[in-house]
Amino acid sequence: MEIMIAIICGIIAGVVCDRVAGIYFGKSAANEAKEIKRMAVKEAEDVLKAAELKAKEELIKSRDEFESSTKERRNELQEIEKRLGEKEGTIDKKVDLIQNRLDDLDKRGKQIIESERKMSNKEKELDELRKKQIIQLEGIAMMTRDQARVQLMQKLEQDLANERGSLVRKSVEEIKQTAKREAQKLIVQAMQRYAGECAYERTTSTVSLPSDEMKGRIIGREGRNIRVFEAETGVNVLIDDTPSAVVITCFDPRRLEIARLAMERLVEDGRIHPTRVEEIVVWARDEIDSEIMKTGDDAVHELQLAGVAPQVIEVLGRLKFRYSYSQNVLKHSIEVARFMATIASELGLNVEKAKRMGLFHDIGKALDQEFEGPHAIIGKDFLKRAGEDSEVLNGVGCHHGEIPAETPLAALVSVCDAVSASRPGARSETNEIYIKRLEQLEAIGNSFEGVECCYAVQAGREIRVIVEPDKIGENEAYAISRDLVNKIESEMQYPGQIKVCVVRETRAVEYAK
Repeated sequence: MEIMIAIICGIIAGVVCDRVAGIYFGKSAANEAKEIKRMAVKEAEDVLKAAELKAKEELIKSRDEFESSTKERRNELQEIEKRLGEKEGTIDKKVDLIQNRLDDLDKRGKQIIESERKMSNKEKELDELRKKQIIQLEGIAMMTRDQARVQLMQKLEQDLANERGSLVRKSVEEIKQTAKREAQKLIVQAMQRYAGECAYERTTSTVSLPSDEMKGRIIGREGRNIRVFEAETGVNVLIDDTPSAVVITCFDPRRLEIARLAMERLVEDGRIHPTRVEEIVVWARDEIDSEIMKTGDDAVHELQLAGVAPQVIEVLGRLKFRYSYSQNVLKHSIEVARFMATIASELGLNVEKAKRMGLFHDIGKALDQEFEGPHAIIGKDFLKRAGEDSEVLNGVGCHHGEIPAETPLAALVSVCDAVSASRPGARSETNEIYIKRLEQLEAIGNSFEGVECCYAVQAGREIRVIVEPDKIGENEAYAISRDLVNKIESEMQYPGQIKVCVVRETRAVEYAK
Protein backbone atom coordinates (compact mmCIF):
# COMPACT_ATOMS: atom_id res chain seq x y z
CA MET A 1 0.00 0.00 0.00
CA GLU A 2 2.81 2.43 0.85
CA ILE A 3 4.59 1.55 -2.46
CA MET A 4 1.47 2.36 -4.49
CA ILE A 5 1.11 5.72 -2.73
CA ALA A 6 4.77 6.52 -3.51
CA ILE A 7 4.25 5.69 -7.23
CA ILE A 8 1.13 7.88 -7.48
CA CYS A 9 2.86 10.73 -5.66
CA GLY A 10 5.80 10.46 -8.13
CA ILE A 11 3.52 10.59 -11.18
CA ILE A 12 1.62 13.58 -9.80
CA ALA A 13 4.86 15.35 -8.96
CA GLY A 14 6.10 14.76 -12.53
CA VAL A 15 2.93 16.15 -14.10
CA VAL A 16 2.98 19.17 -11.86
CA CYS A 17 6.62 19.85 -12.55
CA ASP A 18 5.98 19.53 -16.35
CA ARG A 19 3.25 22.08 -16.30
CA VAL A 20 5.08 24.50 -14.07
CA ALA A 21 8.17 24.27 -16.18
CA GLY A 22 6.15 24.88 -19.37
CA ILE A 23 4.58 27.95 -17.97
CA TYR A 24 7.59 29.66 -16.34
CA PHE A 25 10.69 28.42 -17.97
CA GLY A 26 9.72 27.62 -21.49
CA LYS A 27 10.66 24.69 -23.63
CA SER A 28 13.97 23.79 -22.04
CA ALA A 29 12.36 23.63 -18.63
CA ALA A 30 9.62 21.46 -20.08
CA ASN A 31 12.17 19.00 -21.47
CA GLU A 32 13.89 18.85 -18.14
CA ALA A 33 10.54 18.23 -16.47
CA LYS A 34 9.79 15.42 -18.89
CA GLU A 35 13.11 13.83 -18.07
CA ILE A 36 12.36 14.08 -14.37
CA LYS A 37 8.94 12.56 -14.97
CA ARG A 38 10.44 9.71 -16.94
CA MET A 39 12.95 8.98 -14.20
CA ALA A 40 10.23 9.11 -11.54
CA VAL A 41 8.08 6.68 -13.49
CA LYS A 42 11.05 4.35 -13.98
CA GLU A 43 11.91 4.54 -10.29
CA ALA A 44 8.30 3.83 -9.39
CA GLU A 45 8.27 0.77 -11.66
CA ASP A 46 11.51 -0.47 -10.10
CA VAL A 47 10.04 -0.07 -6.63
CA LEU A 48 6.87 -1.88 -7.71
CA LYS A 49 8.86 -4.79 -9.17
CA ALA A 50 10.96 -5.03 -6.01
CA ALA A 51 7.80 -5.06 -3.89
CA GLU A 52 6.21 -7.79 -6.02
CA LEU A 53 9.37 -9.86 -5.82
CA LYS A 54 9.50 -9.49 -2.04
CA ALA A 55 5.81 -10.39 -1.75
CA LYS A 56 6.38 -13.55 -3.81
CA GLU A 57 9.35 -14.54 -1.63
CA GLU A 58 7.28 -14.09 1.54
CA LEU A 59 4.45 -16.09 0.01
CA ILE A 60 6.81 -18.92 -0.89
CA LYS A 61 8.33 -18.82 2.60
CA SER A 62 4.90 -18.92 4.29
CA ARG A 63 3.85 -21.82 2.06
CA ASP A 64 7.00 -23.76 2.99
CA GLU A 65 6.48 -23.16 6.69
CA PHE A 66 2.84 -24.22 6.45
CA GLU A 67 3.75 -27.41 4.59
CA SER A 68 6.49 -28.20 7.19
CA SER A 69 4.14 -27.75 10.18
CA THR A 70 1.43 -29.74 8.40
CA LYS A 71 3.87 -32.57 7.74
CA GLU A 72 4.93 -32.68 11.43
CA ARG A 73 1.31 -32.72 12.58
CA ARG A 74 0.51 -35.46 10.08
CA ASN A 75 3.42 -37.52 11.44
CA GLU A 76 2.19 -37.00 15.03
CA LEU A 77 -1.31 -38.10 14.07
CA GLN A 78 0.07 -41.21 12.39
CA GLU A 79 2.12 -42.02 15.53
CA ILE A 80 -0.96 -41.54 17.74
CA GLU A 81 -3.01 -43.79 15.47
CA LYS A 82 -0.26 -46.41 15.68
CA ARG A 83 -0.20 -46.30 19.52
CA LEU A 84 -3.98 -46.47 19.69
CA GLY A 85 -3.89 -49.52 17.46
CA GLU A 86 -1.33 -51.19 19.73
CA LYS A 87 -3.37 -50.37 22.87
CA GLU A 88 -6.51 -51.73 21.23
CA GLY A 89 -4.68 -54.97 20.51
CA THR A 90 -3.46 -55.19 24.11
CA ILE A 91 -6.97 -54.58 25.44
CA ASP A 92 -8.35 -57.32 23.21
CA LYS A 93 -5.75 -59.74 24.57
CA LYS A 94 -6.60 -58.80 28.18
CA VAL A 95 -10.32 -59.23 27.50
CA ASP A 96 -9.63 -62.69 26.08
CA LEU A 97 -7.50 -63.56 29.12
CA ILE A 98 -10.22 -62.38 31.53
CA GLN A 99 -12.82 -64.38 29.66
CA ASN A 100 -10.64 -67.49 29.90
CA ARG A 101 -10.23 -66.99 33.63
CA LEU A 102 -13.98 -66.54 34.07
CA ASP A 103 -14.58 -69.77 32.17
CA ASP A 104 -12.02 -71.50 34.39
CA LEU A 105 -13.72 -70.16 37.54
CA ASP A 106 -17.10 -71.37 36.32
CA LYS A 107 -15.61 -74.80 35.70
CA ARG A 108 -14.04 -74.90 39.17
CA GLY A 109 -17.29 -73.75 40.76
CA LYS A 110 -19.14 -76.63 39.14
CA GLN A 111 -16.48 -79.05 40.35
CA ILE A 112 -16.76 -77.72 43.90
CA ILE A 113 -20.55 -78.06 43.85
CA GLU A 114 -20.22 -81.62 42.64
CA SER A 115 -17.66 -82.41 45.38
CA GLU A 116 -19.94 -80.93 48.05
CA ARG A 117 -22.82 -83.06 46.78
CA LYS A 118 -20.69 -86.21 46.96
CA MET A 119 -19.47 -85.31 50.49
CA SER A 120 -23.05 -84.75 51.63
CA ASN A 121 -24.06 -88.16 50.29
CA LYS A 122 -21.11 -89.81 52.06
CA GLU A 123 -22.00 -88.10 55.35
CA LYS A 124 -25.55 -89.38 55.09
CA GLU A 125 -24.27 -92.90 54.42
CA LEU A 126 -21.93 -92.72 57.44
CA ASP A 127 -24.74 -91.48 59.70
CA GLU A 128 -26.97 -94.37 58.64
CA LEU A 129 -24.13 -96.88 59.14
CA ARG A 130 -23.38 -95.52 62.63
CA LYS A 131 -27.04 -95.76 63.63
CA LYS A 132 -27.15 -99.38 62.47
CA GLN A 133 -24.01 -100.22 64.47
CA ILE A 134 -25.42 -98.58 67.61
CA ILE A 135 -28.63 -100.60 67.27
CA GLN A 136 -26.60 -103.81 66.86
CA LEU A 137 -24.44 -103.04 69.92
CA GLU A 138 -27.50 -102.25 72.06
CA GLY A 139 -29.02 -105.59 71.04
CA ILE A 140 -25.85 -107.48 71.95
CA ALA A 141 -25.43 -105.71 75.33
CA MET A 142 -29.15 -105.97 76.21
CA MET A 143 -29.18 -102.26 77.21
CA THR A 144 -29.38 -98.88 75.56
CA ARG A 145 -26.41 -96.59 75.01
CA ASP A 146 -27.51 -94.20 77.77
CA GLN A 147 -27.88 -97.06 80.25
CA ALA A 148 -24.41 -98.36 79.42
CA ARG A 149 -22.93 -94.89 79.83
CA VAL A 150 -24.57 -94.39 83.24
CA GLN A 151 -23.42 -97.77 84.49
CA LEU A 152 -19.84 -97.22 83.32
CA MET A 153 -19.64 -93.74 84.84
CA GLN A 154 -20.98 -94.97 88.18
CA LYS A 155 -18.37 -97.70 88.32
CA LEU A 156 -15.54 -95.27 87.42
CA GLU A 157 -16.70 -92.71 89.96
CA GLN A 158 -16.77 -95.30 92.71
CA ASP A 159 -13.28 -96.61 91.89
CA LEU A 160 -11.84 -93.10 91.61
CA ALA A 161 -13.42 -92.00 94.88
CA ASN A 162 -11.93 -94.92 96.78
CA GLU A 163 -8.48 -94.47 95.27
CA ARG A 164 -8.52 -90.70 95.69
CA GLY A 165 -9.54 -90.96 99.33
CA SER A 166 -6.71 -93.32 100.20
CA LEU A 167 -4.11 -91.26 98.32
CA VAL A 168 -5.28 -88.01 99.87
CA ARG A 169 -5.18 -89.36 103.40
CA LYS A 170 -1.70 -90.79 102.87
CA SER A 171 -0.34 -87.59 101.28
CA VAL A 172 -1.85 -85.30 103.89
CA GLU A 173 -0.35 -87.27 106.72
CA GLU A 174 3.10 -87.21 105.15
CA ILE A 175 3.15 -83.54 104.12
CA LYS A 176 1.22 -81.89 106.94
CA GLN A 177 4.03 -82.44 109.43
CA THR A 178 6.61 -80.25 107.69
CA ALA A 179 5.11 -78.48 104.66
CA LYS A 180 3.39 -75.56 106.34
CA ARG A 181 6.31 -74.71 108.62
CA GLU A 182 8.92 -74.93 105.83
CA ALA A 183 6.80 -72.97 103.37
CA GLN A 184 6.28 -70.14 105.83
CA LYS A 185 9.97 -70.10 106.63
CA LEU A 186 10.99 -69.86 102.98
CA ILE A 187 8.47 -67.17 102.07
CA VAL A 188 9.29 -65.00 105.09
CA GLN A 189 13.01 -65.37 104.41
CA ALA A 190 12.56 -64.38 100.76
CA MET A 191 10.48 -61.33 101.69
CA GLN A 192 13.03 -60.23 104.28
CA ARG A 193 15.92 -60.51 101.84
CA TYR A 194 14.13 -58.48 99.17
CA ALA A 195 11.99 -55.51 100.20
CA GLY A 196 11.05 -53.61 97.05
CA GLU A 197 9.49 -50.16 97.03
CA CYS A 198 5.71 -49.80 96.79
CA ALA A 199 5.37 -46.51 94.93
CA TYR A 200 1.91 -45.56 93.72
CA GLU A 201 2.25 -44.35 90.12
CA ARG A 202 0.25 -41.27 89.11
CA THR A 203 -1.42 -40.56 85.78
CA THR A 204 -0.22 -36.95 85.62
CA SER A 205 3.07 -35.25 84.85
CA THR A 206 4.04 -31.63 85.53
CA VAL A 207 6.32 -29.72 83.14
CA SER A 208 8.06 -26.60 84.42
CA LEU A 209 8.07 -23.45 82.26
CA PRO A 210 10.60 -20.61 82.24
CA SER A 211 7.77 -18.05 82.44
CA ASP A 212 4.00 -17.74 82.17
CA GLU A 213 4.45 -16.19 78.71
CA MET A 214 5.33 -19.69 77.47
CA LYS A 215 1.76 -20.84 78.21
CA GLY A 216 0.44 -18.59 75.46
CA ARG A 217 2.96 -19.98 72.99
CA ILE A 218 1.99 -23.54 73.95
CA ILE A 219 -1.68 -22.74 73.32
CA GLY A 220 -0.94 -20.96 70.02
CA ARG A 221 -3.17 -18.78 67.90
CA GLU A 222 -6.78 -19.87 68.42
CA GLY A 223 -5.45 -22.93 70.29
CA ARG A 224 -3.95 -24.62 67.23
CA ASN A 225 -0.64 -25.62 68.90
CA ILE A 226 -2.23 -27.34 71.88
CA ARG A 227 -4.81 -29.06 69.67
CA VAL A 228 -2.10 -30.53 67.46
CA PHE A 229 -0.08 -31.60 70.53
CA GLU A 230 -3.06 -33.39 72.10
CA ALA A 231 -4.05 -35.02 68.79
CA GLU A 232 -0.51 -36.31 68.14
CA THR A 233 0.14 -37.63 71.66
CA GLY A 234 -3.35 -38.66 72.83
CA VAL A 235 -3.07 -36.80 76.17
CA ASN A 236 -4.76 -33.87 77.89
CA VAL A 237 -2.78 -30.69 78.59
CA LEU A 238 -4.11 -28.68 81.55
CA ILE A 239 -3.09 -25.02 81.58
CA ASP A 240 -4.43 -23.21 84.63
CA ASP A 241 -3.32 -20.54 87.10
CA THR A 242 -0.42 -22.64 88.40
CA PRO A 243 2.64 -20.39 87.94
CA SER A 244 5.26 -21.50 85.40
CA ALA A 245 3.91 -25.03 84.94
CA VAL A 246 1.54 -27.10 82.82
CA VAL A 247 0.05 -30.49 83.73
CA ILE A 248 -0.17 -33.42 81.32
CA THR A 249 -2.70 -36.19 82.08
CA CYS A 250 -3.13 -39.59 80.48
CA PHE A 251 -3.98 -43.09 81.73
CA ASP A 252 -1.41 -44.67 79.36
CA PRO A 253 2.08 -44.31 80.92
CA ARG A 254 3.86 -44.63 77.57
CA ARG A 255 1.82 -41.83 75.95
CA LEU A 256 2.26 -39.74 79.12
CA GLU A 257 6.06 -40.11 78.96
CA ILE A 258 6.14 -39.31 75.22
CA ALA A 259 4.08 -36.17 75.84
CA ARG A 260 6.30 -35.11 78.75
CA LEU A 261 9.49 -35.47 76.72
CA ALA A 262 7.95 -33.64 73.75
CA MET A 263 6.67 -30.78 75.92
CA GLU A 264 10.02 -30.33 77.67
CA ARG A 265 11.82 -30.31 74.30
CA LEU A 266 9.38 -27.75 72.85
CA VAL A 267 9.74 -25.48 75.89
CA GLU A 268 13.51 -25.75 75.73
CA ASP A 269 13.58 -25.08 71.96
CA GLY A 270 11.09 -22.20 72.07
CA ARG A 271 9.85 -22.76 68.49
CA ILE A 272 6.28 -23.95 68.96
CA HIS A 273 4.08 -24.35 65.90
CA PRO A 274 2.08 -27.30 64.50
CA THR A 275 4.82 -28.62 62.20
CA ARG A 276 7.45 -28.40 64.94
CA VAL A 277 5.09 -30.13 67.38
CA GLU A 278 4.69 -33.08 65.01
CA GLU A 279 8.47 -33.35 64.52
CA ILE A 280 9.16 -33.28 68.27
CA VAL A 281 6.49 -35.92 68.99
CA VAL A 282 8.13 -38.25 66.44
CA TRP A 283 11.49 -37.61 68.13
CA ALA A 284 9.98 -38.34 71.56
CA ARG A 285 8.54 -41.65 70.33
CA ASP A 286 11.98 -42.67 69.05
CA GLU A 287 13.50 -41.73 72.41
CA ILE A 288 10.95 -43.87 74.26
CA ASP A 289 11.67 -46.81 71.95
CA SER A 290 15.38 -46.46 72.77
CA GLU A 291 14.58 -46.21 76.47
CA ILE A 292 12.45 -49.37 76.26
CA MET A 293 15.38 -51.33 74.84
CA LYS A 294 17.74 -49.93 77.49
CA THR A 295 15.28 -50.68 80.31
CA GLY A 296 14.91 -54.31 79.22
CA ASP A 297 18.70 -54.66 78.95
CA ASP A 298 19.16 -53.15 82.44
CA ALA A 299 16.66 -55.61 83.94
CA VAL A 300 18.48 -58.57 82.38
CA HIS A 301 21.87 -57.32 83.62
CA GLU A 302 20.46 -56.58 87.07
CA LEU A 303 19.46 -60.24 87.44
CA GLN A 304 22.66 -61.42 85.68
CA LEU A 305 20.86 -63.47 83.04
CA ALA A 306 22.70 -64.62 79.93
CA GLY A 307 21.54 -65.62 76.48
CA VAL A 308 18.36 -63.52 76.40
CA ALA A 309 17.21 -62.86 72.82
CA PRO A 310 17.06 -59.19 71.67
CA GLN A 311 13.33 -59.42 70.87
CA VAL A 312 12.69 -60.66 74.42
CA ILE A 313 14.68 -57.74 75.86
CA GLU A 314 12.65 -55.27 73.76
CA VAL A 315 9.29 -56.69 74.87
CA LEU A 316 10.52 -56.89 78.46
CA GLY A 317 11.34 -53.17 78.33
CA ARG A 318 7.75 -52.38 77.35
CA LEU A 319 6.63 -53.62 80.78
CA LYS A 320 8.04 -50.41 82.25
CA PHE A 321 4.94 -48.69 80.86
CA ARG A 322 2.47 -51.39 81.92
CA TYR A 323 0.69 -51.49 85.29
CA SER A 324 -1.43 -54.09 87.05
CA TYR A 325 -3.65 -52.56 89.71
CA SER A 326 -1.26 -49.55 89.72
CA GLN A 327 1.75 -51.86 90.33
CA ASN A 328 4.51 -51.49 87.73
CA VAL A 329 4.72 -54.82 85.89
CA LEU A 330 8.47 -54.63 85.22
CA LYS A 331 9.27 -53.93 88.87
CA HIS A 332 6.84 -56.66 89.86
CA SER A 333 8.58 -59.11 87.48
CA ILE A 334 12.02 -58.28 88.87
CA GLU A 335 10.66 -58.71 92.39
CA VAL A 336 9.18 -62.13 91.51
CA ALA A 337 12.53 -63.13 89.99
CA ARG A 338 14.27 -62.18 93.25
CA PHE A 339 11.79 -64.22 95.30
CA MET A 340 12.20 -67.17 92.91
CA ALA A 341 15.99 -67.06 93.17
CA THR A 342 15.93 -66.92 97.00
CA ILE A 343 13.49 -69.80 97.42
CA ALA A 344 15.10 -71.90 94.68
CA SER A 345 18.52 -71.60 96.33
CA GLU A 346 17.04 -72.76 99.66
CA LEU A 347 15.35 -75.74 97.97
CA GLY A 348 18.44 -76.67 95.95
CA LEU A 349 16.76 -75.95 92.58
CA ASN A 350 18.17 -74.27 89.46
CA VAL A 351 18.52 -70.57 90.38
CA GLU A 352 19.16 -69.44 86.77
CA LYS A 353 15.92 -70.96 85.51
CA ALA A 354 14.08 -69.67 88.58
CA LYS A 355 15.10 -66.06 87.81
CA ARG A 356 14.16 -66.46 84.13
CA MET A 357 10.71 -67.78 85.08
CA GLY A 358 10.14 -64.92 87.51
CA LEU A 359 11.33 -62.20 85.15
CA PHE A 360 9.42 -63.51 82.11
CA HIS A 361 6.22 -64.70 83.81
CA ASP A 362 4.21 -61.54 82.92
CA ILE A 363 5.90 -60.74 79.59
CA GLY A 364 2.64 -61.56 77.81
CA LYS A 365 1.10 -58.39 79.29
CA ALA A 366 3.23 -56.38 76.85
CA LEU A 367 1.70 -58.34 73.97
CA ASP A 368 -1.93 -58.87 75.04
CA GLN A 369 -3.09 -55.98 72.85
CA GLU A 370 -1.59 -57.67 69.78
CA PHE A 371 -2.77 -61.27 70.41
CA GLU A 372 -5.91 -62.90 71.74
CA GLY A 373 -5.82 -65.07 74.84
CA PRO A 374 -4.54 -65.09 78.46
CA HIS A 375 -1.29 -63.21 78.98
CA ALA A 376 0.41 -66.31 80.43
CA ILE A 377 -0.20 -68.32 77.24
CA ILE A 378 0.70 -65.35 75.03
CA GLY A 379 4.00 -64.96 76.89
CA LYS A 380 4.72 -68.69 76.71
CA ASP A 381 4.16 -68.77 72.92
CA PHE A 382 6.31 -65.67 72.41
CA LEU A 383 9.19 -67.09 74.46
CA LYS A 384 8.91 -70.37 72.56
CA ARG A 385 9.43 -68.53 69.28
CA ALA A 386 12.45 -66.82 70.87
CA GLY A 387 14.05 -70.20 71.67
CA GLU A 388 13.55 -70.22 75.46
CA ASP A 389 13.96 -73.43 77.50
CA SER A 390 10.90 -75.72 77.74
CA GLU A 391 10.98 -75.75 81.57
CA VAL A 392 10.93 -71.94 81.63
CA LEU A 393 8.04 -71.97 79.14
CA ASN A 394 6.02 -74.22 81.43
CA GLY A 395 6.67 -71.94 84.40
CA VAL A 396 5.50 -68.89 82.47
CA GLY A 397 2.41 -70.59 81.06
CA CYS A 398 1.17 -72.21 84.28
CA HIS A 399 1.38 -69.37 86.79
CA HIS A 400 -2.37 -68.63 86.45
CA GLY A 401 -3.47 -72.24 85.99
CA GLU A 402 -4.06 -72.25 82.23
CA ILE A 403 -1.74 -75.27 81.92
CA PRO A 404 -0.51 -77.67 84.64
CA ALA A 405 2.87 -77.19 86.31
CA GLU A 406 5.37 -79.89 85.36
CA THR A 407 8.21 -79.04 87.79
CA PRO A 408 8.53 -77.65 91.33
CA LEU A 409 10.01 -74.45 89.91
CA ALA A 410 6.99 -73.96 87.65
CA ALA A 411 4.63 -74.34 90.61
CA LEU A 412 6.74 -71.86 92.58
CA VAL A 413 6.06 -69.06 90.05
CA SER A 414 2.42 -68.64 91.09
CA VAL A 415 3.47 -68.55 94.76
CA CYS A 416 6.06 -65.78 94.25
CA ASP A 417 3.65 -63.90 91.97
CA ALA A 418 1.04 -63.89 94.75
CA VAL A 419 3.61 -62.83 97.36
CA SER A 420 4.72 -59.84 95.28
CA ALA A 421 1.17 -58.78 94.43
CA SER A 422 -0.32 -59.19 97.90
CA ARG A 423 2.19 -57.10 99.85
CA PRO A 424 0.50 -54.14 101.60
CA GLY A 425 0.34 -51.10 99.32
CA ALA A 426 1.56 -52.96 96.24
CA ARG A 427 -1.67 -52.65 94.30
CA SER A 428 -4.72 -50.39 94.08
CA GLU A 429 -7.90 -51.89 92.68
CA THR A 430 -9.80 -48.60 92.26
CA ASN A 431 -7.22 -47.08 89.93
CA GLU A 432 -7.05 -50.33 87.94
CA ILE A 433 -10.82 -50.31 87.36
CA TYR A 434 -10.53 -46.78 85.98
CA ILE A 435 -7.63 -47.74 83.69
CA LYS A 436 -9.47 -50.85 82.46
CA ARG A 437 -12.49 -48.72 81.53
CA LEU A 438 -10.35 -46.37 79.46
CA GLU A 439 -8.59 -49.31 77.76
CA GLN A 440 -11.97 -50.85 76.94
CA LEU A 441 -13.12 -47.51 75.49
CA GLU A 442 -10.08 -47.34 73.19
CA ALA A 443 -10.49 -51.00 72.21
CA ILE A 444 -14.08 -50.33 71.11
CA GLY A 445 -12.92 -47.37 69.01
CA ASN A 446 -10.15 -49.40 67.34
CA SER A 447 -12.55 -52.24 66.50
CA PHE A 448 -14.08 -50.32 63.56
CA GLU A 449 -12.77 -50.74 60.02
CA GLY A 450 -10.73 -47.79 58.70
CA VAL A 451 -9.73 -46.41 62.13
CA GLU A 452 -6.08 -45.29 62.19
CA CYS A 453 -5.77 -44.61 65.93
CA CYS A 454 -7.99 -43.90 68.92
CA TYR A 455 -7.42 -41.93 72.13
CA ALA A 456 -9.50 -41.79 75.32
CA VAL A 457 -9.05 -38.32 76.82
CA GLN A 458 -10.65 -36.05 79.43
CA ALA A 459 -10.56 -38.86 82.03
CA GLY A 460 -12.69 -41.06 79.79
CA ARG A 461 -15.32 -38.42 79.10
CA GLU A 462 -14.21 -38.08 75.45
CA ILE A 463 -12.89 -40.46 72.80
CA ARG A 464 -11.11 -39.14 69.69
CA VAL A 465 -11.12 -41.48 66.71
CA ILE A 466 -8.82 -40.63 63.78
CA VAL A 467 -9.85 -42.42 60.57
CA GLU A 468 -7.98 -43.01 57.30
CA PRO A 469 -9.30 -40.45 54.76
CA ASP A 470 -8.69 -42.69 51.74
CA LYS A 471 -10.89 -45.43 53.23
CA ILE A 472 -13.54 -43.46 55.12
CA GLY A 473 -15.62 -40.75 53.46
CA GLU A 474 -17.40 -37.81 55.11
CA ASN A 475 -20.73 -39.64 55.35
CA GLU A 476 -19.06 -42.80 56.63
CA ALA A 477 -17.35 -40.78 59.38
CA TYR A 478 -20.77 -39.69 60.69
CA ALA A 479 -21.95 -43.30 60.52
CA ILE A 480 -18.92 -44.50 62.52
CA SER A 481 -19.59 -41.92 65.24
CA ARG A 482 -23.18 -43.10 65.54
CA ASP A 483 -22.23 -46.80 65.56
CA LEU A 484 -19.50 -46.13 68.11
CA VAL A 485 -21.97 -44.39 70.43
CA ASN A 486 -24.36 -47.36 70.18
CA LYS A 487 -21.58 -49.86 70.91
CA ILE A 488 -20.31 -47.89 73.92
CA GLU A 489 -23.82 -47.64 75.35
CA SER A 490 -24.45 -51.38 74.93
CA GLU A 491 -21.08 -52.73 76.15
CA MET A 492 -19.82 -50.33 78.85
CA GLN A 493 -20.82 -49.10 82.28
CA TYR A 494 -19.70 -45.51 82.92
CA PRO A 495 -20.78 -42.41 84.83
CA GLY A 496 -22.11 -39.33 83.02
CA GLN A 497 -21.70 -39.16 79.26
CA ILE A 498 -18.91 -39.80 76.74
CA LYS A 499 -18.25 -37.46 73.82
CA VAL A 500 -17.36 -39.26 70.57
CA CYS A 501 -15.26 -37.20 68.13
CA VAL A 502 -14.40 -38.75 64.73
CA VAL A 503 -11.60 -36.87 62.91
CA ARG A 504 -11.08 -37.23 59.17
CA GLU A 505 -8.16 -35.14 57.86
CA THR A 506 -6.65 -35.02 54.36
CA ARG A 507 -3.17 -33.60 53.82
CA ALA A 508 -1.59 -32.83 50.45
CA VAL A 509 2.22 -32.66 50.75
CA GLU A 510 4.72 -31.82 48.00
CA TYR A 511 8.38 -30.81 48.11
CA ALA A 512 9.91 -27.95 46.11
CA LYS A 513 13.31 -28.99 44.74
